[in-house]
Amino acid sequence: MGTYEERDAARRRFDVADAAPLLLDAAGLVTSWSADAERLLAYPAAEVVGASLAELVCAEDAGRVPELVERWRRDGGWAGLLSLRHKDGRPVRVMVRIACAVEARGPSRWLVLLSEMAEAPGWDMPRGVLEQMVGRSPIGIAIVDTDLRYVWSNAALARFGGGPPQRRLGLRLRDVQPGFDADSVEAQMRHVLATGETVVGYEHVGHIRSAPHRETAHVLSFTRLEDERGHPMGVYYTVVDITEHHRARQRLALLDRAGEQIGRSLDIVRTAQELADVAVPAFADVVAVDLLESVLRGAEPAAGPLDGTQPVRLRRAGGRSADGRVSQGVGDVTTYLPGSPPTRCLATGRSWREERLDPLTRDWGTDTPGDHGATFLDLGLRSVLVVPVRARGVTLGVTTFFRRRRQEPFDEDDLNLAEDLVSRAAVCVDNARRYTRERDAALVLQRNLLPHRLPEQNAVEVAACYRPAHQPSGLGGDWYDLIPLSGTRVALVVGEVPGHGIAAAAAMGRLRTAVRTLAALDLPPHEVLAHLDDLVARTAHEESGAPDAEEADSTQAVGSGCLYVVYDPVEGRCSMSAAGHPAPAVVRPDGTVTFVDLPQGPALGAGGPPFESVGMSLPEGSTIALYTDGLLARGEEWAVDADRDRLRRALEESAPSLDQRCRVIVDALVPARPHDDVALLMARTRRLGADQVASWELPGDPAAVADARRTACRRLTDWGLDELAFTTELVVSELVTNAIRHAAGPIRLRLIKDRSLICEVFDGGATAPHLRHPRATDEGGRGLLLVSQVTQRWGTRFLPEGKVIWAEQSLTGPPL
Repeated sequence: MGTYEERDAARRRFDVADAAPLLLDAAGLVTSWSADAERLLAYPAAEVVGASLAELVCAEDAGRVPELVERWRRDGGWAGLLSLRHKDGRPVRVMVRIACAVEARGPSRWLVLLSEMAEAPGWDMPRGVLEQMVGRSPIGIAIVDTDLRYVWSNAALARFGGGPPQRRLGLRLRDVQPGFDADSVEAQMRHVLATGETVVGYEHVGHIRSAPHRETAHVLSFTRLEDERGHPMGVYYTVVDITEHHRARQRLALLDRAGEQIGRSLDIVRTAQELADVAVPAFADVVAVDLLESVLRGAEPAAGPLDGTQPVRLRRAGGRSADGRVSQGVGDVTTYLPGSPPTRCLATGRSWREERLDPLTRDWGTDTPGDHGATFLDLGLRSVLVVPVRARGVTLGVTTFFRRRRQEPFDEDDLNLAEDLVSRAAVCVDNARRYTRERDAALVLQRNLLPHRLPEQNAVEVAACYRPAHQPSGLGGDWYDLIPLSGTRVALVVGEVPGHGIAAAAAMGRLRTAVRTLAALDLPPHEVLAHLDDLVARTAHEESGAPDAEEADSTQAVGSGCLYVVYDPVEGRCSMSAAGHPAPAVVRPDGTVTFVDLPQGPALGAGGPPFESVGMSLPEGSTIALYTDGLLARGEEWAVDADRDRLRRALEESAPSLDQRCRVIVDALVPARPHDDVALLMARTRRLGADQVASWELPGDPAAVADARRTACRRLTDWGLDELAFTTELVVSELVTNAIRHAAGPIRLRLIKDRSLICEVFDGGATAPHLRHPRATDEGGRGLLLVSQVTQRWGTRFLPEGKVIWAEQSLTGPPL
């Protein structure tokens, strides 16, 4: 029998599922020889079938065979060790298990299972041990004939459904397991019968009779049994239950898919919908993600007790149903009743599970569209999980999982899986909420800093379009502006601040304010940018030494781009200069599009060569398009020409109005959710008519002052502005007198009738006049003080050849 250690080693190594089967007839002759038996002993079936088992036994055990035959006939089987003769003559120590294979028709046969026991020689396994190994093993074993009818099975197979071995005899798998997908299993059996190939590890997932409400998984292996001529006699197969392994694998796959598909954006609603999409239908039949309304706005959940005793108003952020029947859409509101599971979960922060819902219980919501007052029976819902959406210790809402079609209720493992899914989504939702809050704050700041309405003026017809970046990380400091200047001129400005978020918006506001302040000085474009560049560099230097220098660095405007264009509707000319910004496009009245050849100055505050201005004449009806680089979408340096071609084609398209044309261009070139801000400012030029401008050259003689007054009054009469004659005479007299008295060179008087009456006096001097406040005893110095009192505004504009003193009077208000 061998030592205890040998028997223990044999017990550990013997595996019925790996045994080589063969069949003996009632006389002990081999009637079927399997491929596994051939691999074990190397005899082909033709040499063995018809021989006695005793002929295969080595001489040392040959004397035991008659006694063993009597024992297995008497006891109905036998188990033990024998030494069999390999074809090459060497002995092979094998474990032998002999059992009666009762036929439904015909004489009995004996099933012999051979398993090599190379390291446990001398151990004769008792029958009881083999009975335990085969009968109590979780591995099911069966043999079917060529018609796929059972001829033998062990007791373990009954645990997989279909009844005990005696009830299976003569029946097929489909007969003993109705509703089971027998076709796929029998297809494997037929394949093995036809080819002789052994199939190992075939996995089958479905429902069996012993667990009709639970999906199960099994691994089956199939081996063909052959007669003495090598003809198939049946199939020997084993079954192993791997349901728990299968369910664990499904959970891991679902969590892996959740990690890939949830939180791919910083959009709260999209994240909630991704959670629902992942869970249906793999985990639940119906999923609803309901969040507090404050969360959807990006705000913190409202303060106040949530004790479950008050109704709670939630908004549907995501939902899905396996059969497409969804009672609520995204954005719908549900008020959950006091004491209902969702309100309790919100109050406690703990999940709730109900394996079997009371079918007569009504829906928990009070204002659910369509299904108001419906019972769970009406809705076909049988099992439920309610999991709070919690992140960083704050409850943001609840997620409800229902099972409708599937019979298996949610168990504790399902609850743990649901909590894992929701916790992953909750972090993403909270991140999206925080980014939404930051983005909304930056948008509010940015939009408040951008012009709400462009000033009314007659120099250009103007339209603007601004599209913020969709992602908070892309929300930058793009801006535009239109600034009225003296002499009916306007400044068109577009700029872009580096960085993103609130810091970029704040820097943009500072930069825009600086540009408007510098524009009031009526400097040429290149001088405006030079002053702006100096301001940005100086501010950056001052902030770099501050205690909070790291925070200051994020708000400074170093590296900003700016394009400054001045258009004069009297002369029909514009001048422009750029600081690290794309040159504008010009659309001529005939529709041709060109890009201005504008020298690029350095970005603001970065240092570099001086800025340059370019001047050009524009026919009336030309359109200037100023834009930030986000309009070109890609903006790669190597693709500048391709980007310009796209913009050129868009500008060539016509539209009923300039405003609509502006929006069409942005829609054509920019995605609905851009990664960068986009600003587009379009201005269609106008010209003041010859009858709106009057100009006179004046000699440097004090006597010319009276002639200038009379000439100006005659022009006012022609324009129908006699009510402004007195004020205009005073302004002309004072400005021309100052030019004659304090300046040199030619003097020119110009009147412009636009939205206001503008009086300009040009001289060759380079000294700006200053407003004085004379004492009562002073004899002079009151001229400009009077001008400032009787006009809306006045100022000085310097030109390369001199300066212009100007003053404006309103045409709509009462004369002063």
